[in-house]
Amino acid sequence: MESMPGDRLRPGRVQLALLATRKVAAVMSAGTAEPVAPPEAGRRAWEPLPRRAGRPGPAWKRSSGMSVRARWGLRAASVLVPLVLWTVAGMAELVDPTFLPSPLAVLEAFAEMLGTGLLLDDTLASLGRVGAGFGLAVAISVPVGVAMGTSAVALALLEPAVGLLRYMPAAAFIPLLIIWLGLGEPSKVAILLLGVVFFNTLMVADAVRRVPGELGQAAATLGARRGEILRKVIWPYALPAVVDAARINAAAAWNFVVVAELIAAESGLGYRIVRAQRFLQTDKIFAVLIVIGAVGLLIDVVLRMLRDRLGRWTA
Repeated sequence: MESMPGDRLRPGRVQLALLATRKVAAVMSAGTAEPVAPPEAGRRAWEPLPRRAGRPGPAWKRSSGMSVRARWGLRAASVLVPLVLWTVAGMAELVDPTFLPSPLAVLEAFAEMLGTGLLLDDTLASLGRVGAGFGLAVAISVPVGVAMGTSAVALALLEPAVGLLRYMPAAAFIPLLIIWLGLGEPSKVAILLLGVVFFNTLMVADAVRRVPGELGQAAATLGARRGEILRKVIWPYALPAVVDAARINAAAAWNFVVVAELIAAESGLGYRIVRAQRFLQTDKIFAVLIVIGAVGLLIDVVLRMLRDRLGRWTA
């Protein structure tokens, strides 16, 4: 058989596949059941790996070969090393304190705002907006995501619109939201809702679609109806992933609340940042940023603990 021009241009696996195909065709035309032996080069390519000394096991597992003390040491280093570098830069005055205040100045600004009660009031105001906007986003996205994950009709109907809207930045809707809802709390909550709901919907739908179909088939074989399969099989299996999606999108909500408070706000951590920026009070800006990071980390830890408690069987 005359070789094709591509045979000479694509050596390796393509050559082996072509040789094996021609051998199969020859065997089938001869009407025999002779097994097709792979080429010699193919046998060499699939030789077993050599045995190596050492402890077997997956080296990529997150806790493999690392003690608890070592993990906590690395976690402490991830915080202490930047703090030490920041302190050294402040003591050496490598940067003008107006632009990069020292950790001591930031601590003093934090104590001052905490003593006046402004920092606590701003934190509670931001948490209230996050709770309202993020709560509405979860309340909408979870049932819609479950519907998209379990129904082909809902998926075909909703996925194009949700996929399109999630690429539109929530901040771009601020002028429209101010026109529609005014400068009060509704517009700020709406920004949080738009920033979270579409991403969370798609993540919930993906979590539901990852439920093995064999579980539903087994439940149906035992006599479970569609609603019972959804309540007793699909939802319990997908719940840890749904909580994990909420945990990820909670960070987005915490970021959007700062964006919402940059415009026409009278309280909140974002408002406090804008007010400090007007007077070049960078020490207060850093103090508020640290509070934002600390509160966000606390929310993440709480949701992670909830996920682990609800999905202990997934560990």
